[in-house]
Amino acid sequence: MSRLFCVIPCYNEQEVLPETAKRLKEKFTSLIAAGKISEDSRVLFVNDGSKDETFNMIKKLHEEDKLFQGINLSKNMGHQNALLAGLMTAKDLCDMAISMDADLQDDINAIDAMVDKFNEGADIVYGVRSKRATDTFFKRFTAEGFYKLINSMGGNTVYNHADYRLMSRRALFALSEFGEVNLFLRGIVPMIGFNQEVVYYERAERFAGESKYPLKKMLSFAIEGITSLSTKPIKLITSLGFTILLVTVLVFAYILFRFFTGMTVPGWATIVMSVWFIGGLTMMSIGIIGEYIGKIYLETKNRPRFFIEAYVGDEEDEEIAEFTYKR
Repeated sequence: MSRLFCVIPCYNEQEVLPETAKRLKEKFTSLIAAGKISEDSRVLFVNDGSKDETFNMIKKLHEEDKLFQGINLSKNMGHQNALLAGLMTAKDLCDMAISMDADLQDDINAIDAMVDKFNEGADIVYGVRSKRATDTFFKRFTAEGFYKLINSMGGNTVYNHADYRLMSRRALFALSEFGEVNLFLRGIVPMIGFNQEVVYYERAERFAGESKYPLKKMLSFAIEGITSLSTKPIKLITSLGFTILLVTVLVFAYILFRFFTGMTVPGWATIVMSVWFIGGLTMMSIGIIGEYIGKIYLETKNRPRFFIEAYVGDEEDEEIAEFTYKR
C-alpha cells in the first residue's frame, strides 16, 4: 500500500487545529482500514512563523499520536513557501502527498476520491470547487474574474482550484526542479504534466479563526500570479503604445487640416485631457515594467525560499527528510 502525507501550512491556527487534527485522524483511520493507504501514513503540519500556540499544539499532537508530524519554519515565509517546504520535506518520505489548508474549508472527504485517482494511475489530482454557494457575491465575482484574467494572460491554471491537490512522488520531485523565488504553485503545478485528474467538492465556510487572505492580500496574490506566469502585460503595453501612436498621427493630421483651413480654436480641455491620459498611461506602463524588473532582481539573487528550524516526527523520517533544504 502507498504511504500518504497530508501537508498543511499553518499560520496562527490554534483555534482550528484541534478540530482539523480530529477530522484528519478519523479520515486516515478509515482509509487505512479500507486498505487504501499504509499504516505509516502521516499528517505534516507546517508552522509558518505563527505568533500564537500553533507549533506547541503541533508538538503536543505528535506526542499524543505519531500520525501527526510537524516542521517549524524559522520565520513567516508566506503561504506558498510554507506549502513548498512541507511538500519538499514529504517528497522523500511518501508515495503521494495531499496539500490542503488548515481551516477545514476544503472537504476532507474528497481525499478518498483523490487516493482512488492516484491508485488508478494519476500523478496529480486537483481538488476543484463544484460551486461557490458559501461565497459572497463580491468574493465570487472577484475569484472567478481572477481565474479568467490569469488564463487570458497566458497562465495555465485550473478553474476554481486553489492549493487542495494530490501529487505523486515523481510529481513532487519534478516540482523540486522549479527554482522560482516568486512562487505561484497553482500555476506551476500544471506545467509539470504527467497524468492529471480532477475531483470536485463543495467548499465549506471556515471552521474558526480569521481568513489569512483579506482583499489587499488577494489582489497582491493575483498580481503575483499574473506576472509570475506571463509576459503578456508587457506585450499589451507595446500594442497600446502602437495604438496611441496611430491615434496621435490621425489627430495630428486633423489639427493640420484645421490649421490650414483657418478653423483653429484654442483647445484647453483637449490639451488637459491628453496630458492626463498620456501621463496616467505612462505611469501605469512604468509600474508594470517595474513589477517584472523587481521579479528579475529577486530571481537573480536566488535567495532561499525557506529555512526549517525544527522537525517534529519519527526518527527514521527525520533521518531521511531533507529538512535543511534551502532553495
